[in-house]
Amino acid sequence: MREELLSVGIDIGTSTTQLIFSKLIVENMASSFSVPRISIVDKEMIYKSEVYFTPLISNTEINREKIKEIVEIEYKKANINKDDIQTGAVIITGETARKENANDVLHSLSGFAGDFVVATAGPDLESIISGKGAGAHIYSKEHSTTVVNLDIGGGTTNLALFKRGEVCDTGCLDIGGRLIKIDKDTRKITYISPKIERIIKDNNFNLSVGSIATIENISPIVDIMVNLLLESVGLRNQSKLFDYIVTNKNIKLDEPIKCISFSGGVADYVYYDGEIDDYFKYGDIGVLLGQAIKNCEEFKKLEIVRSMETIRATVVGAGSHTTEVSGSTITYTSEAFPLKNLPVLKLSKDDEAVIIKRLNVYPFRYPVQVNP
Repeated sequence: MREELLSVGIDIGTSTTQLIFSKLIVENMASSFSVPRISIVDKEMIYKSEVYFTPLISNTEINREKIKEIVEIEYKKANINKDDIQTGAVIITGETARKENANDVLHSLSGFAGDFVVATAGPDLESIISGKGAGAHIYSKEHSTTVVNLDIGGGTTNLALFKRGEVCDTGCLDIGGRLIKIDKDTRKITYISPKIERIIKDNNFNLSVGSIATIENISPIVDIMVNLLLESVGLRNQSKLFDYIVTNKNIKLDEPIKCISFSGGVADYVYYDGEIDDYFKYGDIGVLLGQAIKNCEEFKKLEIVRSMETIRATVVGAGSHTTEVSGSTITYTSEAFPLKNLPVLKLSKDDEAVIIKRLNVYPFRYPVQVNP
């Protein structure tokens, strides 16, 4: 027995806002006389929205009404009613997650994503979603290897490490293409993020809000960003500056990484082979950062895997990789169910092995304490 679920992913990032609609095929994999075992057996993207610049009221506030208007417009373009959505995710990512009204925006959009809603701005989940949207987990499984995906957006770089298809670790750095914003007409710098401003000051770079941006005066700060990315994947020893630029944590480097992939808006210019006529055409340093990564010989020490998605990786992950079906409900009471917005803990095989080992030592009749 097969059933179709309509899923939506809504990603409100530092630079861009996007939507994607997917069809998830669900099938009962158990035999006729067994307890049902439901699995998602196929996924199909049926609509991709335009890529919008995320509307802001100020450097500290998202334009909630404009975001809602974008979502409503794209639902109409896709000819989809929000009541038809059965599952999905609304996520706010990167620097946008730190805006004062981020939670208000999430709640105002939750009705557009069906009953099973992931409304989060956490860097760990964002790393996993973008890594899966980029296809890094598929490559690592098919080639039985380790792949780290760097999702480089406007405000942050999210790292996800996959080993033979499984997520091993995640990390996040305050490195992105819109940490310095530039007026496209005058070339004047209009914004520098606080962390980048401190790095500029410590290195006596002649850059500040109001300065005219050139390739020559922006390149030194871009080179520092590239060096920090090299440190994040173990291609360079970590410096004191690295701890400063880490958002929450970095991936563990306890085994060699063999492959690397890139996603996010900056990744378009990591993989770009054509001529570039204007390095500041998006009003930021994203093009320069992408090209600097592309031309970095040290990254070529790893096998560079081309991502299935770049700028759309996070929204594809949100629309296609945030729903899991497990177990079977035999009966329930309408008074207690449905339960929504429950936290979920996923144990790795290593975690399960520790628990089983302790249970073997301490049978169920005794209290068991499992350290995290």
